[in-house]
Amino acid sequence: MVNIGINGFGRIGRMVLRCALEDGSVTVVAVNDPFIGPDYMAYLFKFDSSHGAFNGEVSFQEDCLVICGKKIYLSHEKNPKKIPWGAHGADYVVEATGVFRSVDKCQGHITGGAKKVVITAPSEDAPMFVCGVNEKDYKSSMNIVSNASCTTNALAPIAKVIHDNFQIVEGLMTTIHSVTATQKTVDSPSGKVQWIFMKQNSSIYCFIFFATPTSLYLIPPPPPLSASS
Repeated sequence: MVNIGINGFGRIGRMVLRCALEDGSVTVVAVNDPFIGPDYMAYLFKFDSSHGAFNGEVSFQEDCLVICGKKIYLSHEKNPKKIPWGAHGADYVVEATGVFRSVDKCQGHITGGAKKVVITAPSEDAPMFVCGVNEKDYKSSMNIVSNASCTTNALAPIAKVIHDNFQIVEGLMTTIHSVTATQKTVDSPSGKVQWIFMKQNSSIYCFIFFATPTSLYLIPPPPPLSASS
């Protein structure tokens, strides 16, 4: 049995917990999120607008979620170094905040007692792996790795099959992404000008982190790919 902790209880973190409960070979022993209290954690986990209601009992106490009778301990630390992964027996940490995406930033989880970290987003410097593409390149000495982006996971396996059998001479991929939490419900200031308009009426061109990692090393020899969104 593998014991894991989850940092960040947004959509990805909650889906990781659901998958772990369904799988049975992975046990989530702790969840950390500095911005959500246990009552909202329980409610958001139980009811999901996209995936439907969780088929099981969900309740909460001051320091834990209780799911199907099993306690999952909670913490609310902003600094990964202060999260007590070791105290709760979490050997692996799923870094799902979208904030800590470099080896240096994720090193705090190791300091807190975890043995390895998997980042659920593209990383600046951590090795990136996509199942079906390059997972065989993983080495046990790699303590912090990235699962790349949702777009990379969607297209890299297809690109690999085509490239292995026919060779991609040149490629351009365009993705239409669903609405994200960073978009505004009404027009208002934002750090980037393309994000200032209400999401209901906007199609926003943005940079996506697909073409670079896929072209560089996920698919050897690297095909010349570019992308837009």
